[in-house]
Amino acid sequence: QVQLVESGGGLVQPGGSLRLSCVASGSISRIYSMGWYRQAPGNQREMVARWHNGSTTDYADSVTGRFTISRDNAKNTIYLQMNSLKPEDTAVYLCAYVTFGGNRYWGQGTQVTVSS
Repeated sequence: QVQLVESGGGLVQPGGSLRLSCVASGSISRIYSMGWYRQAPGNQREMVARWHNGSTTDYADSVTGRFTISRDNAKNTIYLQMNSLKPEDTAVYLCAYVTFGGNRYWGQGTQVTVSS
């Protein structure tokens, strides 16, 4: 089992920045992929940024150049630095870990609202 707890969401004006954190605990030694997803009302959940297969990173086209995923292995924490935020970035952001065995674990999510 893997437990994930996100934090760092909030209300920010367009053009602003936020940094999300996701702290993992539990059986985190066999992780194939870790990353951030988001879901806006009425929309499907979409991948925002993730690592997989060790060090390969993927970003959604809509956030490339604005968002950066990073991690602190000593703290079992991954981060999502979000810059130049736009209203269309408004969503619940969730972190997810996927094990080599194919099990997927989700955090509870943190709300990000971009509005003036």
